[in-house]
Amino acid sequence: MIFLLLDFLVLLFGFAFLVKGADFLVDGASSIAKKFNVSALVIGLTIVAFGTSMPELIVNVFANINGNAGIAIGNVLGSNIANVLLILGISAFLFPLKVANSTVWKEIPLSFLAVIVLGFVANDALINGSPFSVISKGDGFVLLSFFAIFLYYTFGIARDNNSATSNVKEFSLGVSAFFIVLGIAALALGGKFVVDSAIVIATSFGVSETLIGLTVVAIGTSLPELFTSAIAALKKNSDIAVGNIIGSNIFNIFFILGISSLLNDIPFSASSNADLLMVGFTTFLLFGFLFVRKRFVLEKWHGLVFLLIYAEYLFLLILRG
Repeated sequence: MIFLLLDFLVLLFGFAFLVKGADFLVDGASSIAKKFNVSALVIGLTIVAFGTSMPELIVNVFANINGNAGIAIGNVLGSNIANVLLILGISAFLFPLKVANSTVWKEIPLSFLAVIVLGFVANDALINGSPFSVISKGDGFVLLSFFAIFLYYTFGIARDNNSATSNVKEFSLGVSAFFIVLGIAALALGGKFVVDSAIVIATSFGVSETLIGLTVVAIGTSLPELFTSAIAALKKNSDIAVGNIIGSNIFNIFFILGISSLLNDIPFSASSNADLLMVGFTTFLLFGFLFVRKRFVLEKWHGLVFLLIYAEYLFLLILRG
């Protein structure tokens, strides 16, 4: 029992390292970007989105290297579900969020496309009649190719918005570089703590690694997105609150699973299709809500519905085991 409590403490320490590491990385990278007059939009859609997705990436790298595919898949799918239902749910409940036109018609559909692409590349048994399904290295290159298209789109938008950053705190190059190195080190250490302790906890309770990945690990690695979007909502900065979530979901599938599968093939269980469908459903629900009552606005009642659906989803996950 004492050892199990220690594992929970290690898990909490791991999450703390992940959150603070992402914070240091974003601060350092954003400061350097500001020195070179990179626009706020580019920083928001690339550095901030990448920084808040770093916990998922680090956890997936360690999980994949250790052969814990259940955590790797569960972490990405669970994080994407939590990002919309839990994080946008809380953010919209705190303050109604006005969603930009480009986010509605371009970024949310691109997020939905990511779900469709993953469904095709992951279901070898269902589509090709293969004896088992894996996200292979070839599939990883496909996912990364779509990620490159997303980056091209992002920088294409940036050409129409060349305003320099104004809300980014600027440090010296030395301090900025130190923050980046410190952030990467904290992320690496936190990722190892989270994966190792999550495996022990899952084994102790006799539950699957996928369930742990979909719940505890997914919520924990989504903490940077939660803090970023909730604070942005309170400051009435809807573009950051919503854009951070959509950008993170695109990063998670195209970049994180792409990179992870290059390290090792990732086995994909047929049961994970239910969670993949849930990711698609939440994305579609987000899109649909933006046309109910106030156009392109996530209202408080939308946030409440998201939170209730997430609670029910967690309950069903626990029943599924």
